Amino acid sequence: MLKKFFITCSGADRNIIYSCSNGEQNKYAGIGATVFFTALLAWIAAAYALYTVFDNVYAAAFFGFIWGLLIFNLDRFIVSTIRKRDKFGQELLQATPRIVLAIIIAIVISKPLEIKIFEKEINTVLLKEKNDMALANKKQVANYFKGDIDKNKAQTDSLKAEITRKEKEVNGLYNTYITEAEGTAGTKKLGKGPVYAEKRQKHDAALTELDSLRKRNQAKIAENEKLAKTLQADLDKKVTTSQPIIDGFDGLMARINALNKLPFLPSLFIMLLFLAIETSPIIAKLLSPRGEYDFKLEDSEAAIRTNLAQNTHQRELLRTTDAGIYDDVYADIRTDRGLYDYKRKKAIEMLEMQADRFSEKQKSVM
Repeated sequence: MLKKFFITCSGADRNIIYSCSNGEQNKYAGIGATVFFTALLAWIAAAYALYTVFDNVYAAAFFGFIWGLLIFNLDRFIVSTIRKRDKFGQELLQATPRIVLAIIIAIVISKPLEIKIFEKEINTVLLKEKNDMALANKKQVANYFKGDIDKNKAQTDSLKAEITRKEKEVNGLYNTYITEAEGTAGTKKLGKGPVYAEKRQKHDAALTELDSLRKRNQAKIAENEKLAKTLQADLDKKVTTSQPIIDGFDGLMARINALNKLPFLPSLFIMLLFLAIETSPIIAKLLSPRGEYDFKLEDSEAAIRTNLAQNTHQRELLRTTDAGIYDDVYADIRTDRGLYDYKRKKAIEMLEMQADRFSEKQKSVM
């Protein structure tokens, strides 16, 4: 049962192969098994590749199965259409386009499995890239908000500096009228005279201005600090909302790029392995000598070609013979007087009808 299934997978003519020896059947069963297992590997590889895209086992398995059927059909077609020739060069020339197609299929099949085999190494590369992307994202977002944050901070610092300058001015006026009262500066007269009162008045006026300035600026500072918190919250929100996008940077294309950053040699060996598997049925047919199946298939095709040539020749003879007979028949009819008189009569009737119609048309116009 399994042998018959693999023979079917090889694309061999069942009526011919089952009339061949057991060894010939085993050869084509081996070719069919290679075709089947290549398609099975294609199914697994495509299912894993699609799982990284859809993140759904059932969808990946279904579309991977469709891809496996496609590869199975292509391989079966490639193997079944190769014919054994008398010269190896002719066989190789015939198989060259099929070998190129097999190489393309092998590369497509091997890439997803390489991604699975080197999954841990790829995850390490992706982790490093994600960290770099996260740092770059934070820097980019910080630069985006930097202008507003710096402007807000500069305004707050300016308001605080204005209060500080006013406080220094008030403190200076305080020291001025105190030292005047103590007699250590100014008029150097001990006591609270007119100069002291004037200096005290200036201090009190400046102190009132300081209180007013402090209230006004502190209200603006409170608004700026609130705005600064809002800007910082927006910055953090921007970073937080973009982080899932970075965390999801592990799709098929990202993994292929990460695979290309790994050492090339192990990946090359795996691809060569699949290339050997994919081209093995073709290579086996090219290297194997012409067997019983090939001779019987060639005999069957030769019989069809001979029958087709005979039918074509017979149809051509039938056409030429029939044409000659009709030439003779029409040559005999040409000399028949009765047929001549009948056609002459009909021609005269037709000319009379045309003349009558023309006359009637002219009368209607007039």
